Order: sequence, then structure tokens, then C-alpha cells
Amino acid sequence: MLILLAFIIVFHITSAALLFISTIDNAWWVGDNFSTDVWSMCVTNNRSCMAITDQFSEYQSIQAVQATMILSTIFCCVAFLVFILQLFRLKQGERFVLTSVIQLLSCLCVMIAVSIYTDRHEELHKSSEYSFAVSEGQYGYSFVLAWIAFAFTLISGVMYLVLRKRK
Repeated sequence: MLILLAFIIVFHITSAALLFISTIDNAWWVGDNFSTDVWSMCVTNNRSCMAITDQFSEYQSIQAVQATMILSTIFCCVAFLVFILQLFRLKQGERFVLTSVIQLLSCLCVMIAVSIYTDRHEELHKSSEYSFAVSEGQYGYSFVLAWIAFAFTLISGVMYLVLRKRK
């Protein structure tokens, strides 16, 4: 039982780490000499970055992605704290339903964020506010990590729903 508990904790911490990395790191859309994410666009050859502001035509879409990724990360961290509290407060045989609901909310937020970015990426990267053509890029590792975090949060949310507290 202790091994299962350790696995669940490591799995949850991995999910949170994936969410933090995918939200913070600048690699949602990459090209030969640039990388961009939901916060800024950076040119790699002269190491300069430009913040994505409300001058961009698709700024509302970017803000929606930013908000849902932040919410997802917060929900994942709160779910971990609730899980730790429920370890000590639940009676034997009860399920971790509250932890599961919060983790599934995190999963939903990640799915919304990456779905919006996937749907709107053409309009986002054809914006004339960029200093050069970023539409020639491809999805970066932060975008892939966000999809992996979606899968991890979904699995852990279902795992908490099935899990019962034992001695």
C-alpha cells in the first residue's frame, strides 16, 4: 500500500511539474530562429524577447490560454494539498472524491487551453504585430508537454476517484 501511495504522489507531482513547465517555458511554437509561447516571442539569434500584448489581433485567445493554464496549475496544486489533507481526515474505506473533482477540473482547464491554442494557432501566428514571419514554425515541446499534462491529470483524477483509503 505504501508503494501505491508513493506512486500516486510521484505521479501527481509529475503532473504539476509538467503543468508548470508548459505554462512558463517559451516553446509552444518554435521555428529556426524564434520561439513563442503564450507570454512572449523570442528571437534566438540575438536573444531578444517581445511580450505579447493587447496590440496583437488574437490577444483574447492568448489570454484565454494563459488563464486556463494558470487555473490548471493552481487546481493541480490545490488537489495535491487536498489529497494530503484527506489522507489524514478520511475514514477508512472512503473515496478521494474531492481530490478527484479538483484534479479533473485541472484536466479540463488544460484541455481547454491547448484546444484553443490548437484551433487559433494559424490566426495567432499570422499577426502583423510579429517582427517577422512566425507562421513557418511548428509546435514546440511546451505544447506537447501541455497535452501530456492533460493525460496525466486525467489519469490521476480517475485514479483518485477509484482509490479508497485503507489502513
